[in-house]
Amino acid sequence: MRLERLNYNKIKIFLTLDDLFDRGLTKEDIEKDSLKWHQLFHDMLEEASETFKVDINGSVAVEIFSMQAQGMVMIVTMEEQEDDLFNDQFIDMSITVEGNVEILFEIEDFEDVIQLSKRLASIGFSGGTIYAMNHAYYFLIDNVCHDIQNQIAAIMAEYGNPSFISIHVLEEYGTTVTKDKAVSELMTYFW
Repeated sequence: MRLERLNYNKIKIFLTLDDLFDRGLTKEDIEKDSLKWHQLFHDMLEEASETFKVDINGSVAVEIFSMQAQGMVMIVTMEEQEDDLFNDQFIDMSITVEGNVEILFEIEDFEDVIQLSKRLASIGFSGGTIYAMNHAYYFLIDNVCHDIQNQIAAIMAEYGNPSFISIHVLEEYGTTVTKDKAVSELMTYFW
């Protein structure tokens, strides 16, 4: 499990499939809102509270992004409490499971980025965004239909590794090489 603070009231939690499996959970447990899921969620909030020295009380909104080959990312947003009179030490949890998936891989060599783009073009994919930061390239694919998510993730795994860096960090500190149409643009110049 990896924790990252996005801003003062937002935390990103990345769980690999192994993390879920080690805790005896499946993605179905989360979708069914099982007791095991609630226990894991409370453990994660407790760890986030200790790690970032925040007091998590009141309403918490949770967005879950399931990444088929990598695990899942949860964005936990703590609602601001305007009045401390209602601070009764409980957590009201609402969960949104998003259908769109962000797949982000770190690739060390630009030649591998080109070869990856050729492979993705061969299956009819033309989108994606590429960032450069710290002598590496980050290939982001988002809003891809569910039918080809696994295929794209498998192809990307041949050329790089899943990235644990937040897209917000890349947008802030990285350089955008090409946005939204990375595969088609690279094929224009390197095919």
